[in-house]
Amino acid sequence: MKSIAQALAEARRRGVDRLDAQLLLAQLLARERAWLIAHDDSVLDAPDAARFDAALARRAAGEPLAYLVGHKEFHGLDLQVDARVLVPRPETELLVDWALELLAHGGPAAPRIIDLGTGSGAIALALKRHWPAACVTATDASAGSLDVARRNADRLALALEFVAGSWWQPLDARRFDLALSNPPYVRADDAHLAALGHEPRGALTPGPTGLEALVEIVAGAGARLEPGAWLLLEHGFDQATAVQALLGRHGFVAIRTRADLAGQPRCTGGQRPGR
Repeated sequence: MKSIAQALAEARRRGVDRLDAQLLLAQLLARERAWLIAHDDSVLDAPDAARFDAALARRAAGEPLAYLVGHKEFHGLDLQVDARVLVPRPETELLVDWALELLAHGGPAAPRIIDLGTGSGAIALALKRHWPAACVTATDASAGSLDVARRNADRLALALEFVAGSWWQPLDARRFDLALSNPPYVRADDAHLAALGHEPRGALTPGPTGLEALVEIVAGAGARLEPGAWLLLEHGFDQATAVQALLGRHGFVAIRTRADLAGQPRCTGGQRPGR
């Protein structure tokens, strides 16, 4: 029999971060992390010890903590996630912040917003929460991703429109006042993919160059955006120049890039001319 303190010490010996181990054990015991700290001499029964051991093995093998505990915080929302969707990253909150700034500077009373490749629904749900009057549409080619996003929307009581299909393809001739996307942008030969093997590969890499999805999104944007509408895109730290050039070739103006908290160029946007 092991105490909580002994179980956490074992986790550290196995290479699992102490905070991750505490969160895993708190989830398993249905307790708060503070309770674990205050009761670290409590003894785990055999079934709980076995379940914790199995969870540690999965975490030590690189499975994201969010999949193991079943949720991830994003822009103030507690989102349910599983292996069908990419784990929401803090840097993606930059897209939401930028969009909210644009909305605050005027436009339609009920702006039509599109989140292309929504995954867990993180971007779309954060925007709907902070801008309730918006009419938010979320697309994804993955039925599994849309199921996760719908469940999040239902649980959070945020009304979104979900559309199945790749990028602009399922939207016919509809137009939007603001478009956002965090598409796959990792090169197929990027060495970092090995460490991301538990997440859906299709949400990480679109092909050899990493730019394939970005090219498709920008190329189709002109026919889908109202005059004056913005397109905001997340991309790799070394792709800003390429994305700026891509937007310029397709007639966007006021093109700019924003850096993430690590100082890396992470999001680039441009505006359709005409308003």
